[in-house]
Amino acid sequence: MVTIAAPISPEPQPSMGAVARILGVFFSPKSTFEDIVRKPSWLAPLVLITLLSVVVCVILNQRMNWREYIGQQMEKSPQAAQMSADQKEQRIEAGAKFAPIFTYVFGVPAPAVFVLVTTLVMWGAYNLLAGANVSFGTSFAIGAHASLVSVVSSVLFAVILFLKDPGTIDLENPVAANLAALLPEDSAKWLFTLCKQIDLFTFWILALTAIGFAAANPKKLKGGKAFTIVFSVWAVWVVLRVGWAFIWS
Repeated sequence: MVTIAAPISPEPQPSMGAVARILGVFFSPKSTFEDIVRKPSWLAPLVLITLLSVVVCVILNQRMNWREYIGQQMEKSPQAAQMSADQKEQRIEAGAKFAPIFTYVFGVPAPAVFVLVTTLVMWGAYNLLAGANVSFGTSFAIGAHASLVSVVSSVLFAVILFLKDPGTIDLENPVAANLAALLPEDSAKWLFTLCKQIDLFTFWILALTAIGFAAANPKKLKGGKAFTIVFSVWAVWVVLRVGWAFIWS
């Protein structure tokens, strides 16, 4: 008798740990996102970027001279010319009082809000434009790990806060990893907004997002389709931001 051997099913690959995934996003993103798609998780990266945000907020409040900064910003405003010296002083005092509180109120939840909003947009874009059929849980895991790029920018910002004089820190473009850093101070607001979107860290996050969604559905997102979608969404966002800045400039 001829015995037919049963086909041997491949053993399931062991899942990467949270730390391995965090490191893998930077050093081997393709295989890391393939692992994330097999077993989605988002807690570890979200906790990490939130903790770093808290640290940066603490350092910012320790290093920043809010009174001086708010005074400088007021002098740039056309409305300041119509105010008396007493009115300016009252505005500066009030701003300096509440700025440290607002730093925590807006800064601490910012990473989670950013991940949620960008995930919703990309989840909709890939499912509607490419029929990727990726679940929200998987999309959120991809978005959370892609946002780990902010770890690098947060560390750089913290270093800048220690190295720079508090009066010279530009909170509108603190790390300056974009073309806006090359513009003169009197540049048009719309041009500054445009150049600010052409940012190294933004492109890094977009590239990781594309790799993640391509891993989620390689059949529907062949070739450069995943990159085309994510950069098209980014382009629409840039047009809206620049248009808004032009209208109000």
